[in-house]
Amino acid sequence: MDAAMVNPFIEGTLYILDTTASVKVRPGSPYVKRDSRARGDISGTLSITGDLTGSASVSFTEKSILGIVSAMFGEEMTDMDEEINDAVGEISNMISGHVTTKMTEMGKTVRVKLNEVRTGKDHTVDHVEGGTVLALPFATTKGTMVIEVCYA
Repeated sequence: MDAAMVNPFIEGTLYILDTTASVKVRPGSPYVKRDSRARGDISGTLSITGDLTGSASVSFTEKSILGIVSAMFGEEMTDMDEEINDAVGEISNMISGHVTTKMTEMGKTVRVKLNEVRTGKDHTVDHVEGGTVLALPFATTKGTMVIEVCYA
C-alpha cells in the first residue's frame, strides 16, 4: 500500500483532534490487520470512491473518546450515549473532508464519506473486499485509537 495514500488519514486525524480538542497524538507501529474486529469501542466507518476505491475507519476506546469529547465540549462526558455517537460521526466527517482535500491536492479525485458509527465491545468493521487493511494505532493524551485504511 502506498504510504502517500494513507498519510492524509493520519494528517487529518492528528489535525482534527489537535484543533477541536487539543489532543496530542503519538503513533504506534502500523500492522496488517487480519480480522474484522474493531480495536476500539466505537468506530466511524468511511467509504472511499473515485480514482481510488476503499474503506477506512477511526476507532476509539471508551476512555479515549470520552476524554476527547469532554475536551471538545468543555464538560465532563461519562457515558457512551447518543452525544458520543454524534461526536464520532462529526469527527469522522471532518477527517473525511480533510482527506478529500489532501487527495485532491495530490491529483486524485476521491470522495470520502461517513457510512455509519458502530459501537460496542468487539463490534466489527467491514472493509472492501480484496484489499489489505493497514491498521495504524495511536496513543493520545486521552487514551488509544486506531485508524484503519484499505484500498481495493
